[in-house]
Amino acid sequence: MSQVRFTEDHEWARQEADGSVTIGITEFAQESLGDLVYVELPAVGRNVTQGEAAAVVESVKAAADVKMPLSGEVLSVNETLADNPGLVNEAAESDGWILKLKPSKPDEFAALMDAAGYQAFTKK
Repeated sequence: MSQVRFTEDHEWARQEADGSVTIGITEFAQESLGDLVYVELPAVGRNVTQGEAAAVVESVKAAADVKMPLSGEVLSVNETLADNPGLVNEAAESDGWILKLKPSKPDEFAALMDAAGYQAFTKK
């Protein structure tokens, strides 16, 4: 079973069996943004640090940076989002993922919020 963690900036990170981490924005974030019209994806091979803005999601009412929950190297991006950014609205925490990362500091994952912690955070 994969583990999913969350950030205070409303990103999710799912640890995969191969050691990679899939990253996207949360259901809460996409609901706040509204209908997405554009997703700017990072370059594959780019090294990112935790907290760095590595992607952008743009809706009809706002644009928001996607900040990296973990440091590492971008392994792949969800190319489907170039033609269908609304997939994030339809399936933010599954098919609407933004990128896959090879973490360089695996201990950062454990420090992120679990689902219960994130749910409590969004109720504040």
